Amino acid sequence: FHFAAHSIPLFYIISSDMSDSWCTIESDPGVFTELISTFGVKGVQVEELYSLDEDTFQQNAPIYGLIFLFKYKSESDPRPTIQSENEPSLFFAKQVINDACATQAILSVLLNVPETKIDLGPTLTEFKAFTSDFSDELKGMAIGNSGPIRDSHNSFARAEPFVMDQEKRVATEKDDVFHFIAYVPHQGRVFELDGLKSGPINLGEIDGGENGDWLSVARPAIQARIEKYATSEIRFNLMGLVKNKKEVLTEQSTLLEARLAAIQVALADGGEAADMELEGDWALAQGIEALQAQLAETEASLETCKNKLSAEDEKIAGWKMENIRRKHNYIPFVVNLLRILAERNQLKPMIEKAKSKPSSSSTTSK
Repeated sequence: FHFAAHSIPLFYIISSDMSDSWCTIESDPGVFTELISTFGVKGVQVEELYSLDEDTFQQNAPIYGLIFLFKYKSESDPRPTIQSENEPSLFFAKQVINDACATQAILSVLLNVPETKIDLGPTLTEFKAFTSDFSDELKGMAIGNSGPIRDSHNSFARAEPFVMDQEKRVATEKDDVFHFIAYVPHQGRVFELDGLKSGPINLGEIDGGENGDWLSVARPAIQARIEKYATSEIRFNLMGLVKNKKEVLTEQSTLLEARLAAIQVALADGGEAADMELEGDWALAQGIEALQAQLAETEASLETCKNKLSAEDEKIAGWKMENIRRKHNYIPFVVNLLRILAERNQLKPMIEKAKSKPSSSSTTSK
């Protein structure tokens, strides 16, 4: 297909081979958070969710969408899909690049979050507008041919010692093939977005509409998929796109500090509630003893909030260090290590020992 040259942003000039140079990336919240940041998106991060219970979801609220990784099996799915033209504001793209499945799942969430909730940044804002009238397949092709998206994805490519001019090996039945899908709320309903299917799957309406608990609709679908393979497979991974936790905790800290100041003013006035504007349902206690108890409770909450902020800083620093290590080129070190082992006549015995071990199946993504 062809587009008029003046209508195509330079970001999306079609290349001769969409599958060129798309690497596989690790399913990890630190990786996904940095990847989203390189897209130019602000105010969000990815958190790993270790349980489907309500407490886990509440601790990470607000959750804008879910990304689920599971072992892929080619089989029929009796659930009906919908035609995307019947949901024109729902972003859904067919998957045309195998190694881009993680990025495609991330985009399926990001591009369906209301613009009032997150800042997509110029790259994805332009991409969303550019592909708004595309078919599902053309949207998938646009993802495969987006230079900025591919470059961000490939920033996590492992250093290769040799560049081989050959096609990638096709996965066989012996390989463990994994696949990413997304779950998103959209206009009062919840959708499962799987780029390998013919269209989105409507999981049902949300009680309370757009302001209701959409996760209660997504939870049974995810649980059913896990239980389906529970006897033979335990490797699942669930991650949520959430509001930037430092921003959430900073807002909470500011709120608690304002409450603390109000309590201190009331105590200084002999227990009389000051005439000041307070937020929400929170109100100053009446009387010295009640105010002192409220003061202690608020101070404890503020201390907990600050501890969580420190823990979040440490976690983000850890993610940054892990990502540096993922991207670092260790090949010169390994080559020198092998050379030294060979000089000491220790390399050959190690090779023979490794050959004697049974080989394991490889893992790939779809």
